[in-house]
Amino acid sequence: MKITEFADRRWTLWNGVKRPSRYIGGEWGAASTADEAGTMRFCLAFPDVYEVGMSFVGYQILYGLLRELDGVSVERTYAPWPDMEEALRGRGESLCSLEGGRPLSDFDVVAFTLQYELSATGILTVLDLGGIPLRAESRREEDPLVIGGGPGALAPEPVAPFFDVLCLGDGEVLLPELVRILKETEGLSRRKRLEALAGSSGFYVPLLVDVERRGEGLAFSSSFALPRVRQVVTDFDGAFFPSNLIVPSTSIVHDRLPLEVFRGCTRGCRFCQAGMLYRPLRERCPETIVAQAKALLEKTGWDEVGLVSLATCDYSGLSRVMEELSPSLEARKIRLSLPSLRMDPSSVELASRLESRRGSLTFAPEAGSQRLRDVINKGVSDEDIVGTLEALFDKGWQQVKLYFMMGLPTETRADLEGIAEICNLALRIGRSRKAKVKVTASVAGFVPKAHTPFQWEPQVSMEELTERGRFLRSLARDRYLTLRYHDPEQTFLEGVFSRGDRRLTDVVEEAWRRGARLDGWSEHFNLRTWMEAFEVCSVDPHSYTQRRRGLDEGLPWDHIDSGLSRGFLLAEREKAFQAVTTADCRDGACNGCGWELRGCPLLEGRASR
Repeated sequence: MKITEFADRRWTLWNGVKRPSRYIGGEWGAASTADEAGTMRFCLAFPDVYEVGMSFVGYQILYGLLRELDGVSVERTYAPWPDMEEALRGRGESLCSLEGGRPLSDFDVVAFTLQYELSATGILTVLDLGGIPLRAESRREEDPLVIGGGPGALAPEPVAPFFDVLCLGDGEVLLPELVRILKETEGLSRRKRLEALAGSSGFYVPLLVDVERRGEGLAFSSSFALPRVRQVVTDFDGAFFPSNLIVPSTSIVHDRLPLEVFRGCTRGCRFCQAGMLYRPLRERCPETIVAQAKALLEKTGWDEVGLVSLATCDYSGLSRVMEELSPSLEARKIRLSLPSLRMDPSSVELASRLESRRGSLTFAPEAGSQRLRDVINKGVSDEDIVGTLEALFDKGWQQVKLYFMMGLPTETRADLEGIAEICNLALRIGRSRKAKVKVTASVAGFVPKAHTPFQWEPQVSMEELTERGRFLRSLARDRYLTLRYHDPEQTFLEGVFSRGDRRLTDVVEEAWRRGARLDGWSEHFNLRTWMEAFEVCSVDPHSYTQRRRGLDEGLPWDHIDSGLSRGFLLAEREKAFQAVTTADCRDGACNGCGWELRGCPLLEGRASR
């Protein structure tokens, strides 16, 4: 169907919902929908709304990569807002791709990015509206293969039965291999194609893996090799990056030209799943970043360039990139931004070369005391905090945003009081510089995550998180200090699914059938719906959050090898409870995380020197 026909037919539908620009497509840089006979059709699906999905740089990378593979076409779809879902169901219409208005059931592969536990029901909404059976075991030969990737694929058991294949690791490596295997097995049965994928490292086929409960733990077995091993791009500088990007048709969460300067992190924060999972650290050279920025700005027209990574201030080529890019960007009034700032004075110095003094800077001390920051290995000292705040107001900023967590292992009332003390310290330092200071503090509840040193630890209850949040609010007495804490009910549900098993699959489907949608959005989240689903499915959600896991217990993600050794995680856990820090291995000795046995680029670089 031509796009004009598609638009004419659905104009009344778009006109009756909020933000129709989410669904219209036609963006600058989107792929052509023309494909030849024999083309393998991919639809990239995001289980949240357009403005969230379009903000992930990985989504743009995968889209560009698929466009350049021979014999492959790619389109996109996103989870609709509930008003659009209602409109589609009322008219008996399918959820279609943005590029060509093609029903999802017409694609060969529908590929989801799994970024956040609370987007689980979004997967089911997209599948159901797209005319695809929810569970892999119910799909017919002619149905699309449903695949998933991203960090959620490395602890996937609560949603695993909804997927035919889960891709473990970097898409730049896995997608070409997936396409190769599917082309070689074209014409074979669905089962045979899945077996071919299961025989290649980096692909997890849940239908072919049996799960057995052993006491409180789990054991996994399969006729195919276990565990599944995460695959990574080793040469990041030479890794694929698109020569063109899709420019969104409406405002999105991060509306800028994103350039990934490095992947991975060596800081070793013990609470941070991304910092653990994205190892090893791999950088792009400054020349590559500068060339990408100049070329893509000519093709897209963004007025901001974001240098993105888990900790951009740690990028070894940052000063060089800024020096080479800044003159041309300033001449065109294009802003250069660093989305992640570390809490030290040098970060403020970097920001002062980029940011307007009328805005605010954001930092994440994470915890209120030096002891607790050592427990989580944050690597931020009291002196760093004081020096950063002094530099911030000396450079002319008036506002600062601070991010903390509550409910961390070993946390005490004194640690919570320390959060308020840091906020009040910022007010005092700002006022001493005659600034019209404003401090905003956001406090999230801690969620233990798989593949981290805290994966065995219990999570603080909703009731306790609420009490701690109210206590913090009671300490925020200054009118120029705003302190907010994240909804403990959402934190609780995130905790259930972050370390859940396949018993939760029925719960997800039941909650979805009862109306659970877009649970990461506070206006749609309803814990009562989920608690009803847990009761119907005879599953105790508190058993996933309140119980400390045995150190020898089989965990629901043990069949997936992230690259980190269990011994390293256990050693880091032990050091945490002794409040002993681990040095950053970028400049110090190897910490033995497991990647030293698999070709760690940092060790290779030292050997070459």
